[in-house]
Amino acid sequence: MSYLTEEEQKEKVRSEKRKLSRQQIIEHVKKSVMFTVFDVKWVPQTACFVAIGQYPNNQGAMTVFQLHQGELRTLQEIKQPNPLKCMTFGHNVVDGSSSIGRQLATGDFAGGIQFWDLEHLSKPVVDIKKAHDSIVNGVDGALFSGPPEIASCSRDGAVKVWDTRQSNKPVVVLAPVEASRARDCWTVKLGNSFDADERLVAAGYDNGDVKLFDLRNQKMIHEFNVSNGVCDLEFDRPDIEMNKLLISSLEGRLRAYDLRTLHPTLGYAYVEDRVSQGTVWATRALPQNREVFISGGAGELTLCKYSYPPERSLKDIDGVPKGVAGSVEELNKVKVGDQPINALDWNRSREGLLVCSSFDQSVRVMIVTKLNLV
Repeated sequence: MSYLTEEEQKEKVRSEKRKLSRQQIIEHVKKSVMFTVFDVKWVPQTACFVAIGQYPNNQGAMTVFQLHQGELRTLQEIKQPNPLKCMTFGHNVVDGSSSIGRQLATGDFAGGIQFWDLEHLSKPVVDIKKAHDSIVNGVDGALFSGPPEIASCSRDGAVKVWDTRQSNKPVVVLAPVEASRARDCWTVKLGNSFDADERLVAAGYDNGDVKLFDLRNQKMIHEFNVSNGVCDLEFDRPDIEMNKLLISSLEGRLRAYDLRTLHPTLGYAYVEDRVSQGTVWATRALPQNREVFISGGAGELTLCKYSYPPERSLKDIDGVPKGVAGSVEELNKVKVGDQPINALDWNRSREGLLVCSSFDQSVRVMIVTKLNLV
């Protein structure tokens, strides 16, 4: 029998205290569903969330759940002709009303985009049958200042921006000149909306390309490659001057780019970390603290914190400012299942409340503790 020395016993106690004091990722409730879930989103300012996906018979699925006393109630459930791939909430989506987050936009496998009124889900308020020539991989809505717009991206390589007050045709189309050379665009996000005029579109592609397009000036700001297919993009805050961009990709890679300083040859500074053994499907910044984010990977959730360097920019030998990347610290990691976590979303009204989905046909509501201590 081996005995610990006094110092080893003290270190063991300190280790146990560190484990207890750090942030915990706890499964609050899990619910199995009859369809493969592709996306989940909290309904803003409520304890309800929407899950969309595909039934085994190739129909589209949409279910609205309510979190009530530790259980998930099914409030509404509908089927669609085509599987639903992605969704987003926005303000003033269809009728010009001032309500926020009550209208939902979805993209389907047939290239269509639908706008929904959550109070009446029997059929979409607007249905654009051929918004894209192929599956709509991603949509993102403006929940912040400026015009009510939705950005969409597709396997056809095009990125389109729709003004939801006139949703019959896009107001901006970013597409390759030669369709035969189009790359599959996997994800799109809106950001840099720090006033009513500014807005930027970020798009990520299957070959690792990332493109940043300024909507106000109608020009490409910057494009670069991250070496792996881009599964997800996330601005740490879309409603401020662009600050950080989180890029989730294949092979478990996550990059955090500092977008405050663009060097003419070096581009933006970034830090890269491997946060999963498999694909990082999605990353979401905590609404209450933009330096904290969580990633979904191969059946696991990884909670991380970004720390800024002492100086965010320095001058090169020619006196040109260049960015300085910070560091990423892993706060905790937990295994929640055997299948990949493919979608997740923080609740903006309750700090630490998270919903996620995985390919095991289930949705989970997670609670992340002690985020106020980060």
